[in-house]
Amino acid sequence: MDKLTSMLAFTKVVTHGSFSEAARDMRLSRSAVSKYVIDLEVDLGAQLLNRTTRSVSATDHGQRYYERCLAILSEIEEAELVVSRHQIEPKGLLRVNAPMSFGTLHLGPAIGVFMDRYSEIQVELMLSDQQLDTVQEGFDLTIRIADLPASSLIGRKIVAAPRVLCASPDYLKRAGTPKHPKELRDHECLSYGYLATGLQWKLIAKHEEYSFNAPWTLCSNNGEILRDAAMSGRGIALLPLFIIEPQLQDGSLRRVLSKYHAPEMSIYALYPQTRYVPPKVRAFIDFLVERFARCDTKGAPYGNQGS
Repeated sequence: MDKLTSMLAFTKVVTHGSFSEAARDMRLSRSAVSKYVIDLEVDLGAQLLNRTTRSVSATDHGQRYYERCLAILSEIEEAELVVSRHQIEPKGLLRVNAPMSFGTLHLGPAIGVFMDRYSEIQVELMLSDQQLDTVQEGFDLTIRIADLPASSLIGRKIVAAPRVLCASPDYLKRAGTPKHPKELRDHECLSYGYLATGLQWKLIAKHEEYSFNAPWTLCSNNGEILRDAAMSGRGIALLPLFIIEPQLQDGSLRRVLSKYHAPEMSIYALYPQTRYVPPKVRAFIDFLVERFARCDTKGAPYGNQGS
């Protein structure tokens, strides 16, 4: 049995959740991939996969073996790259997942600069506000905006992402300007409802912390939707500065309760936990840190960074 090929076939099946997709990735027939995995299970004397007519997933033993296989295959790839030009020249397909608003407003313009710098890298960028599984979906890295979650991924902070309360001048004229967070209970709130904290807002001042469930009239998983609703006078929103800084500058939105701030969130690059980070991934993360760490974390626009 070709143990390494069997291990590779097994990891591809787990990653894609499909024998057919694994076969397409490896450019083999489905039956060949299936035979590699079966031979591996026979050799190990353990069932590695749960198979149904609709899906394939790793067993408990299979999941542990999968993680070890990834590490071993990564070590082999590293050994090969040591004697190849890939070790010093990033190249190949880079698959990136990022949130919708940050992607369209700031990451999109940056990608062009990155590709000018690294002409042998192809970038596949997928924007989604869903919390996708980086490994299962086959991404090289994921951009997330949050407190760094506990996970099997490695995270590198790119830049802080402070959040502030804001509303349109028309709304504040009509509904009044709150002087204390407790007064927000009497206002229309526009809430991002897919954070780990759910619909709860936490506001912090020098000697005070105030938490409450926002009485929302609009809840969305996209910050630009909430920004536009706030601009149209629909209520008060709690949003990252990287989304609303231009509107604060031109006056179409105004800060509310400026003495209070939400708990700090940051923009992270997350990638699978292996001893070897491919040059293309390392180059992209270094580029993001270089480009966005120059931003004024109090709210200077993220997009005007030049080349």
